[in-house]
Amino acid sequence: MDQALKDLGEYIQAALPHDVLETRVALGELMVSVRTDSILRVLTFLRDDTNCLFKQLVDVCGADYPGRDQRFDVVYNLLSHRHNLRIRVKVATDEATPVPSVAAVFSAAGWYERETWDLYGVFFADHPDLRRLLTDYGFEGHPMRKDFPLTGHVEVRYDEVEKRVVYEPVRLTQDFRSFDFLSPWEGTDYVLPGDEKAKGGA
Repeated sequence: MDQALKDLGEYIQAALPHDVLETRVALGELMVSVRTDSILRVLTFLRDDTNCLFKQLVDVCGADYPGRDQRFDVVYNLLSHRHNLRIRVKVATDEATPVPSVAAVFSAAGWYERETWDLYGVFFADHPDLRRLLTDYGFEGHPMRKDFPLTGHVEVRYDEVEKRVVYEPVRLTQDFRSFDFLSPWEGTDYVLPGDEKAKGGA
């Protein structure tokens, strides 16, 4: 199977030499990295070419690597029913550079791109309806980014007095606990709160 995927990767690289940056087989799947502005051309080729026929877009998702200049990867997972193969296509982008929408090639991409925009903040150019999908309209930020705070910016609750949903700044009722990660069987080097009572009564 790996050899068939390698052969397919070489075929795609030869057919689209100016668009494909890299092909490799990892974890039993073919991964193809392409130029961001070439994603429409590459996905159309993968859908229509007789040696590919990746007719189903399974998913579009994001990945965040804050240490890179192009911190986001947009990943397109495709399935070919005819050849019983999967392929993963990746493009890299930053916070300011839009990725072309592929909703014209795969209609299912419309929802997936909205989810990626909502959670990562990756903008898709020429998307027919790029709105938030999973978070509220007034939500601040993009919660799957690595720099998004664990507690979020606001909390939502229903106010019985005002009879409506209200947004308030996050209030932490207790500080984050710090753990020593020692084995409970070995015990600690210090006295835990409450242990002094047990020792005093013995």
